[in-house]
Amino acid sequence: MPTINEVTIVVVEDNEGHARLIEKNLKRASIANPIVKLADGQLALDYLFGEHGFVTDNTHPPLLILLDLNLPVVDGYRLLERIKAHPQTKSIPIIVLTTTDDLQEINRCYELGCNVYITKPVDYDQFADAIAKLGLFLSVVMLPKQD
Repeated sequence: MPTINEVTIVVVEDNEGHARLIEKNLKRASIANPIVKLADGQLALDYLFGEHGFVTDNTHPPLLILLDLNLPVVDGYRLLERIKAHPQTKSIPIIVLTTTDDLQEINRCYELGCNVYITKPVDYDQFADAIAKLGLFLSVVMLPKQD
């Protein structure tokens, strides 16, 4: 089975500051994986499915997605639904990483197929600490083989 060391992490986050903070703190947690940052849901769909002329590097298939819900163009819920409905992408683990802490929204994401739901702390230092802990989690997690 592949480990986190063999996968690309796709960060779907429209807030550039949050995206940089996620990347920086994953690297601080010794995660050396390639990280692809995409700023909206449509770009993520294009990346994952090779749509609208988007060409991906198949040497590092995107096997782990960190997903914000509040995205422009295609929101995180629709993106999650599309990814989990498609045979090519349904086994990709998705960690929802968002500011939304409403229980209905959390349940909705699990019903749509997210694997882990994490609420972003509002405080910068707490957010950085949460991402560092996520990095430690990712360093030991086992992921499914992609078809």
